[in-house]
Amino acid sequence: MSNKYDFDYIIIGSGPAGRTVATKLASNKKKVAIVEADDFGGAELNTRDLPYEISLNFVRSFSKFVSSPAAAGSSPHFNLPTLIATRNQQITDLRNLYIKNFQELGIAIFNGFAHFLDNHTIAIEDAEYTADRFILASGSDLKASEISGLDSVDFLTPDDALNIHRLPKFIFIAGGGPTGVQLAEYFALLGCGVIIMERGSHLLPKEDEEVGAAISKYFTEVLGITVITDSKVVAITEDYTSKIVVFMDGTNEKMVRVESIVLATGSEPITDYGLENAGVDFKRTGIIVDKYFNTTAKNISAVGDCINDSDSSSERACLEANILANNLIHRQKFSAKYTGIIRSINTHPEIATVGMNEYDATARDLKYKKSIVYLKDIPSVSHAASPYDFVKILASSDGHLIGATIVAPNAKSIIQELALILVRRLNLESILETPHPLDTPAAAIPVAVRKLLTK
Repeated sequence: MSNKYDFDYIIIGSGPAGRTVATKLASNKKKVAIVEADDFGGAELNTRDLPYEISLNFVRSFSKFVSSPAAAGSSPHFNLPTLIATRNQQITDLRNLYIKNFQELGIAIFNGFAHFLDNHTIAIEDAEYTADRFILASGSDLKASEISGLDSVDFLTPDDALNIHRLPKFIFIAGGGPTGVQLAEYFALLGCGVIIMERGSHLLPKEDEEVGAAISKYFTEVLGITVITDSKVVAITEDYTSKIVVFMDGTNEKMVRVESIVLATGSEPITDYGLENAGVDFKRTGIIVDKYFNTTAKNISAVGDCINDSDSSSERACLEANILANNLIHRQKFSAKYTGIIRSINTHPEIATVGMNEYDATARDLKYKKSIVYLKDIPSVSHAASPYDFVKILASSDGHLIGATIVAPNAKSIIQELALILVRRLNLESILETPHPLDTPAAAIPVAVRKLLTK
């Protein structure tokens, strides 16, 4: 490191991307600092992935116990503040472990809001720090909404929703994306009346229609959730008795009364920390980078949700961070290949997708074949399958896999096989040569392949 700068690298953001690149660089004897404006670990650790996983796993287990013969004749209950405190302690313990590991690697940790003064200098509170290079991993935050009344009515963000200590009788969730559907399931399993609204034609609008249909049926038929699609919230207000959501259903204005409102209307990259002072170009959809994650400032790189929140995931962010770190350490020029990245949604049933879906294939004007097999139609697993579980496979006209979706328990693990087929461009027929457990959802994979190959 040149004595001209305080650090070789300063990384802004301590989520999966920031932690990964910081660890790699520090392990290679670079002098590294990491800056976090909120709790160390970023949204993934503190407010999104891990809190949702812990909370949903608990309420699913509790709901299963309540409906089991073991609970017959009793009135099981739990204390919500205790659940929240226990979950938050688990998160704190993991956060402290990350911090300890960083300290052992010699990484300096700054808590505060970073603001660029120039392309080599940031200010944090009243202090200034310099670095030879910067890496931006600032993540994303709740997207600004055009809904009227947000300034005058209390509402919950997805980050707030899991921390309320008193359950509402009725809750309205605006947004049917991954976060919205997980929140809908969480509150429904806790006994709340839930309404979820999506402006698209089906829940999870970035996934295939069958996925949205499966989750909608599970929500309405099993959990009693009211699902409203093709509708848009235009205003929220309140009176002495309740909060009021005003929405447009086509050309008709309607309203519904609830106790609480959650805005899960998506997120957008965080870019408001003086990037213009550093010569870094950005737009609403994220910081502009080339295929090697270089920004328009020659000494500043960016990875993770801050460059493209439309396909955000921890796995994608870590992949980008690993590639960037290796490029910087070894002075290489490798770009990311996202082919095998698995996108998962922690609902019940679980959803996992790899490669393209039909929307992607159509947008690229690709000719494709598809097959879909419901687990209830597979004799060996039908006894344990729900009506909503399925395996869907898309293949190119020459018989190679281009994408797959699984809606079933443990979908994320089961789809790994198809991710490998996709990355290696193996022939789909190779799946038929591999034994599959007959008593798991994986049994549907060769059935779906045979169905596709006979088309």
